[in-house]
Amino acid sequence: MLSLSKTAYDNALEMLARREHSYLELYKKLLSCYKEYEVEQALEKLKSQNYQSDERFSSEFIQMRFNQGKGPVKIAIDLKQRGIENFDLSEYDFFALAKQVRVSKYGEEVPKNYKEKAKQQRFLQYRGFDFEHIKQVGS
Repeated sequence: MLSLSKTAYDNALEMLARREHSYLELYKKLLSCYKEYEVEQALEKLKSQNYQSDERFSSEFIQMRFNQGKGPVKIAIDLKQRGIENFDLSEYDFFALAKQVRVSKYGEEVPKNYKEKAKQQRFLQYRGFDFEHIKQVGS
């Protein structure tokens, strides 16, 4: 919760002390209580001090979502909603993750009929995996 007795900078710093935020997230939150120029000044100061970093935020966000079993499509959408356009997912093995997610939900056995296969594919698609990952898993 934002405290109106504090400056935009202090509130943003407090939010960043709890967890990483993207520039856009902080901007939107602070704009509800402060003038645009105050918000921009505060965020630019935080960036220059390296307290706010979109690169650091995206790295932590990707790792968190990967650990939650989310696929690259979902992660990319979530990052773009937070104002992050440039990110690298190449170091993550989404093929192995898709298999792990499917096995943890449905077990080792590959589905034998079309209905069950379609159900598992929809589940993986909902989790944010693309067609290549789903196809490779064999569901």
